[in-house]
Amino acid sequence: MKHTLLAALALIVLGTGSALASEKCTTPRNEWQSRETLEKKLTAEGWKVKRIKVDDGCYEVYGFAPDGRRIEAYFNPKSLATVRQKMED
Repeated sequence: MKHTLLAALALIVLGTGSALASEKCTTPRNEWQSRETLEKKLTAEGWKVKRIKVDDGCYEVYGFAPDGRRIEAYFNPKSLATVRQKMED
């Protein structure tokens, strides 16, 4: 029974690691859209962008969401799709 439990825990941990790894942005730099394009997109959606930087191959954006809450979000630099985000409660 202990072996089964350990095997199940190992699968959960390994599965989580691969899920986190899939959040990384791996697009080659020559395929990236510009920061200005991302900023224009977010501004049109009602964001107030304070800073855009590169982190782990993703664009990392700090600013305020349309509802006024502080937000930190990561975007795929090629598609400009949201990879993940953290919002202030």
